[in-house]
Amino acid sequence: MGRPVALSGGPCVVALETATQAMLDIVDPDRRAQLLISGERAAALGLGNIKAAADPDHPVRIAHVDWLDREAARALADAGQDVSRPPIGPLTPMAPEDGDAAAMTLSRLAGLLPALWILDERPDTAVEIGAETISEAMGQVELVTRARLPLDDLPSSQIAVFRDFANGEEHVALIVGAFGGKPPLARLHSECLTGDVFGSLKCDCGPQLQQALALLGKEGGGILLYLRQEGRGIGLANKIRAYSLQDGGLDTVDANRRLGFADDARDYRVAAGMLKALKVDAVRLLTNNPNKVAGLDEAGIEVVERVAHHLPTNPHNADYIATKKSRSGHLD
Repeated sequence: MGRPVALSGGPCVVALETATQAMLDIVDPDRRAQLLISGERAAALGLGNIKAAADPDHPVRIAHVDWLDREAARALADAGQDVSRPPIGPLTPMAPEDGDAAAMTLSRLAGLLPALWILDERPDTAVEIGAETISEAMGQVELVTRARLPLDDLPSSQIAVFRDFANGEEHVALIVGAFGGKPPLARLHSECLTGDVFGSLKCDCGPQLQQALALLGKEGGGILLYLRQEGRGIGLANKIRAYSLQDGGLDTVDANRRLGFADDARDYRVAAGMLKALKVDAVRLLTNNPNKVAGLDEAGIEVVERVAHHLPTNPHNADYIATKKSRSGHLD
């Protein structure tokens, strides 16, 4: 919403993407705010050779300079403007301080560009939150409701809706048929509006979803978790920003990094929490992604078998599939 948020024992920040000039005039009237960007974005801007910005896993503070106003900062943070914006002036990176990483986590949970103004003074109207509160909420879900859901060519099925404590998103579990107490075949499917709904050929998400449902039906039962983790966890707007960068020649990994995100920002603790709520502690996982196997294992769900999940490529997604194998470690 562009409102100031104060981290207990840390900085008071305002989201660069949504803060209006009117809000900035109120909370930063002297225009002294520093800029906080992700380590990945600092590297993309060529600041990685400076010690304070050398670790892409940690956020970086940018010291205040007079020319770095709202529009210049937005151009600096948005990789889509890297080609069109004029050369940037000198920047002075500084090491992060307590609470900066938690503030960056909030920005990502909101689906915004990972860039924040750090205010010199804390306004009385600032919303306050503790870094521990953010950490404790990660991966916590609540089963909200469930109901029968008849599906074409599938056994009797139920849909269960979970609410994510960290960002309020609603994730879905589709429980197909019955699995008789044995570890069910399970698919963790990250939401993909472009592929699942519109049939985009840039990825294999839509066909993977349909094949997963067919395989669950063939097995006589299983679970599909539909996770609200669009764009590998960076959100719909940032995913489309990444698409624009891919139109310019970058692959999926480099596009995410240029925007200031990790290669894959998904968190599978949410999926583990959903499975535990459904009284499932072991699964046969339908995936080619080793991170999903590791993520469930680390969160206390045993993966007794990995079941490969391959589909034919097309001319539009062949490079995307190749990148998943060569750079993201996806398996055959």
